Amino acid sequence: MNLPGKAFEGEREREREREREREREQTGSIANLIAAPIVIPSPGTPPKLISEFIGRVSTESSAASVAVMDSPTGWSEPGQRPEFDEYTVVLSGVLSVETEEGSFRVAGGQAVHALAGEWVRYSTPEEGGARYVSVCLPAFSPDTVHRDEPPAS
Repeated sequence: MNLPGKAFEGEREREREREREREREQTGSIANLIAAPIVIPSPGTPPKLISEFIGRVSTESSAASVAVMDSPTGWSEPGQRPEFDEYTVVLSGVLSVETEEGSFRVAGGQAVHALAGEWVRYSTPEEGGARYVSVCLPAFSPDTVHRDEPPAS
């Protein structure tokens, strides 16, 4: 029996293997030190700091992205319906998460998993903002995040 989910997982595994092969060809090694992240401009107001350690910008990885986010008090971004799963671990502060079903707070020491294809919006409305790690599978891309259009003025 060929299930759609199994086919998708098989394709993901093939992409991961291609990614490993590209890494070996580029560096001659599998384990590589990533000495520092690449800082990426972010959407939202006020701006947050995105430090990408692994991903399309820093390591040219399309399989996964790993970034540390420093979001100030009052930061918010447009809603999005990404084509990737996003796993977020809050290190300190509080991250507010809105979905089509409701909203909730994710405090330091907690995590959230946003599924690919589901609408989500993040913000840090509480004093002190939040510091968190975001892991996207496959890697984050501006072409696959599908952010909401800004309201017409």
